Amino acid sequence: MKNSIKFIAVLCLSLLANSGCQKDFLEIEPVDKLTQDNFYKNATQIRAATASLYGFPWFDFNDKFYWLAGDLLAGNMYYTFDQEGQFFYFSYGEGNAYLSGGWKGLYRVVSYANSIINDMPRIARANNVAQDVIDKALGEARFIRGTAYYMLAEYWGEVPIVENSSELVAANNLKLPKNTRSSVYEMARRDLSYAADVLPAVDPTPGRATKWAAKATLAKLHLTMAQNLSEGASATNFATAQALAAEVIEQSGLALMPNYADLFKIEHNNSAESLFALQWMEGGYAFGNSRQANWARSSYITGNSEAWGGGKCMTLDFMQSVEQGDKRRPAIYMAPGDRYPEIRKASGGYEYQIVLRDPADPNVVLENATPVLNSLKKYVVGSAEDNGGKVSTGQATALNQYVIRLADVYLIYAEATLGAAGSTSDAKALEYFNAIRSRAGLSPKTSITFNDIFKERRVEFALESIAWFDVKRWYYRESSAALAYLNSQQREYTYYRDQSPNAADENLVAGYILNPPPSAITISAAQMQLPIPAADVVFNPLLAAGEPAVEYEFK
Repeated sequence: MKNSIKFIAVLCLSLLANSGCQKDFLEIEPVDKLTQDNFYKNATQIRAATASLYGFPWFDFNDKFYWLAGDLLAGNMYYTFDQEGQFFYFSYGEGNAYLSGGWKGLYRVVSYANSIINDMPRIARANNVAQDVIDKALGEARFIRGTAYYMLAEYWGEVPIVENSSELVAANNLKLPKNTRSSVYEMARRDLSYAADVLPAVDPTPGRATKWAAKATLAKLHLTMAQNLSEGASATNFATAQALAAEVIEQSGLALMPNYADLFKIEHNNSAESLFALQWMEGGYAFGNSRQANWARSSYITGNSEAWGGGKCMTLDFMQSVEQGDKRRPAIYMAPGDRYPEIRKASGGYEYQIVLRDPADPNVVLENATPVLNSLKKYVVGSAEDNGGKVSTGQATALNQYVIRLADVYLIYAEATLGAAGSTSDAKALEYFNAIRSRAGLSPKTSITFNDIFKERRVEFALESIAWFDVKRWYYRESSAALAYLNSQQREYTYYRDQSPNAADENLVAGYILNPPPSAITISAAQMQLPIPAADVVFNPLLAAGEPAVEYEFK
């Protein structure tokens, strides 16, 4: 029962994806009306439809863009290859394929949600489905749509709001203007507020959205809006974020996992700390989590050919931000001497070495050094044999992808309590902030600043693809300080092998020399919003950079 949401979702994907017409970025996927009218007959069929919202529609967004825009832009991950590396250098343009994938991916999520929101109630009522079943399904769909719009606002700022694709097709109204960021926030707020009102506190199927997931995401939205300190509603938004976070922490019954590393193991999917996670399963491309395939250092770890992380690692800048003795560090990235008993179990575990040679033939190198002498660990779980068959080819690992978890809400509470002040010693804010540090084995603080919270979030949520959202809130709060942070990072520092006769053994960092870049990467205010993909601007000139955004007229 624990992961049944993933399998129910497969049953209705053909229903929601059936399309003979696709129009630009809207990803309009009209569903055959006869098929729909014969589908929403009972609660089981409606549950199957909403189950589809938790995995497959998110794949194009999650596969590359989510971590490129989350971890590379923020300066946490090192990777410089081709169009993926353009996010590291801030050198992407409107034609970047992964930029387009993220844009289309989020609008695909909106499209799937809209299909349920606009078509299901009418059909379900005609089939005498109970109103509470309809309301709950609407809550799930609006929660998903609200989350997607919050993300669109943070990446692109001004984007079109699409509530009903079918109406737009019928009216031949496909060239929509951009809406203001405040309008997109309001769209997300309405959806999340509705979801918080109608969703249950507990769902019998783990992984389904609950009122606590909606309130947690709504708290983050209000916190984001609050950081625009010059706006009149800033204090109100801080207070709302604080109150919502407190509700989730005190009333949800959720709790922090005792061991941080356990959060990122398949057996702990939908744990007591998870509020909303993308639900992935093994078995086929686009239905499983592709993180391991993209991030694992080598086939020696994965047990198959899908291991494309040999050039990926954490930046020197990130490594220097991790405090000595932080227990989270080995669960985030691998460093020399780290042992992982859950990987290569049949061989007694896996020990990380900068260069791994075949014990049977020292001339054969199984794993090479990465540019910064570490490798990514989070979301890397090992082979199918290590995980009871829940890893397969097709980039399909059955490991959920967190979008928001309880630790996030703890730090949202601390940041909202701080508000516009320079520091706070509020007892409850310190309690929640220090709970995160305590799990990490770090000493408590007696007073915290915005920088303290930002640094704690950087480590706690490393490689969870949300670091860019944290940078953006800092940018709204104090743009010059956020830009100074990005421009002062040692994100491009690498190591090269010391070839001198007295060089230390190749498996020690001492055998390598730090190699600073010739010049720093420079990031400007203009780069804090992503460009809308070129193909969509060509189709719809109203999306061009110089075109004004308009306020959305809510019904």
